[in-house]
Amino acid sequence: MVERRGEGAFGCLPPQNPELVATKSCPPFGFGEVDPAADSAILGGHAAGILSWGRMDAMTTRRPPVDHIVRTRDLYSSLGHDPYRWVRNDDSPPWTELVKPLRECRVGLVGSGGVYRAGQVAFHHRDDSSLRVIDTSVPVSELRTSHFAYDQTDARTDPNVVFPLDALHALAAEGVIGELSSRAYAFMGGIYSARRVRDVLAPEISRRLAEDQVDLALL
Repeated sequence: MVERRGEGAFGCLPPQNPELVATKSCPPFGFGEVDPAADSAILGGHAAGILSWGRMDAMTTRRPPVDHIVRTRDLYSSLGHDPYRWVRNDDSPPWTELVKPLRECRVGLVGSGGVYRAGQVAFHHRDDSSLRVIDTSVPVSELRTSHFAYDQTDARTDPNVVFPLDALHALAAEGVIGELSSRAYAFMGGIYSARRVRDVLAPEISRRLAEDQVDLALL
């Protein structure tokens, strides 16, 4: 058994090794990647705790949904900060109606769950506003997640819960949508800078979706 102790550590289950499971983990305000071959861990986050790995047949326990608004307020208060200031947009978003039936539409996929493909660089810190381009023909088994602000247990077991490639392929096969765009885009949603999202990330995603000639995008 490999055990790591330290501030900010919590366990992340490598999706390609179902025998390696976390026996104990901290609250979901951290991130970590474990290399079972090297018995080493790269750890980070806010909560202190124990990372303990072992080979066993135990199943993880599901937890109820997290109320992120309440949790964010409580976290800021506990750290002595001023109340969290939520982004306020005074302008109404532009509304564009579809000009063709859904069954004829090319659909784009954009995900904020920190998804990346094996071999790509993982998202690794708060305010990481980088973008990953993912070929939608890749098997879901090649997808990974890295995000500091949510419990990734289910997402790492089945990335479709945050990046529904298989569902969109099925809808295309059934004729519900015309086709899935050949490229999908993923970023890590824990970006505190609204300016960076508004001025850099969002325009880049919009530019790429227009380049892909999608009729609509699922976020």
